[in-house]
Amino acid sequence: MSANQGTMRIGEVHALLRKDVPDIELSKIRYYEDKGLVQPSRSRKGYRLYSERDVACLREAIRLANDEFVPLRVVRLRLIEQGLLKDVPAQPAQRHAARGAAPSAVSMPVPSPVPELVATSDAAPVMPIVPDEPAKPEAQDSVAAEVRTSEQYFTTSEFLESCDLEASAVNQLVSLGLLAPVTVANETAFTGLDVRIAQRAAPLIERGVDVRLLGSLRRVVEREIGILEDLTQPLRGQGSGLSADQAHEAVEAVALELSALRAELFTRALREYLGR
Repeated sequence: MSANQGTMRIGEVHALLRKDVPDIELSKIRYYEDKGLVQPSRSRKGYRLYSERDVACLREAIRLANDEFVPLRVVRLRLIEQGLLKDVPAQPAQRHAARGAAPSAVSMPVPSPVPELVATSDAAPVMPIVPDEPAKPEAQDSVAAEVRTSEQYFTTSEFLESCDLEASAVNQLVSLGLLAPVTVANETAFTGLDVRIAQRAAPLIERGVDVRLLGSLRRVVEREIGILEDLTQPLRGQGSGLSADQAHEAVEAVALELSALRAELFTRALREYLGR
């Protein structure tokens, strides 16, 4: 154990895991962290600090991936279901606001810390991405100039007008991983897909649905992507004989067929649930 009580450095964790998996590389532990399969804390100097729970999480992730050949997306969901991993949306190393946009205009989509958090009485705090009082139009001129280059992006005020949601509800959807705003010219911007998702969520919220429960829907989608990944593995492999474009088209076709099948299964399950 390191000097920090109850935690281990990555080298100690590596040595511990090698007792069960002799060929595991140190880079694999970092890779699993990048994929959101383990969430170590950090020391003041930035060193990774692993708890016993983190080690258990890694052991189970390695077992599922190596022994049961479970895709990593599904491994993450299994770890959440087992209570080994917190249900925090995995963040990519870097999100670009738009392909072909000027690099100087795009930054990491991480909001600056604020002194106050919006929270419910029995839920984790929600970081306010969208202020309760949206900025005046003239204050958003810089981001507006950038997003006008693509119809896919909306300023905060445009987004709120498009989806007809309160700022607090938008903040919750962001914290649940249903919305994924980006940062353009140091301002928050939303994609056209964010608008459509918010528009679908708005009627549910108007009916009084607990926004926090919609986070489960994101996990369902992640699980379905894992199924798609399994089904299309032969199409994406080097031995498939397909070019990259052909493989993408084949995966998209399978995704549509899978979606149609799922819709029919959902219809039957709904009828059974309603007793019809």
